[in-house]
Amino acid sequence: MNIEKEALGYVFPLELMEHFEIVSVQELGNVKAKEDYYEVVFEEKPIIPEGVNASEYESKDFVSKTVQDFPIRGRAVFLEIKRRRWRHKETGASINRDFSFLAEGSKFTKELADFLKERS
Repeated sequence: MNIEKEALGYVFPLELMEHFEIVSVQELGNVKAKEDYYEVVFEEKPIIPEGVNASEYESKDFVSKTVQDFPIRGRAVFLEIKRRRWRHKETGASINRDFSFLAEGSKFTKELADFLKERS
């Protein structure tokens, strides 16, 4: 079964789709446990955080975390979320986008919301 990335955009919370893009979707299986599951990988869009001089920073790497989300069609769903880290070209100091706007009661799982709110 092939799940189209565009169709998945309607499944996940709007806030997630506004700031992240789906880069891969895989249907995987654990033969030993006889379980099939989906893995959806999201990367933060390459948009520099507000209030930051874009000419002074470059996108350098990602901080990644995998969380389990609600099942789809009876199969487990694991989301790998890759937050972008921006590095100052001269000092090497790194920053990332502030997701503290995510309110309690959002459609995110608690673990995902906590990860997005983290500051590094």
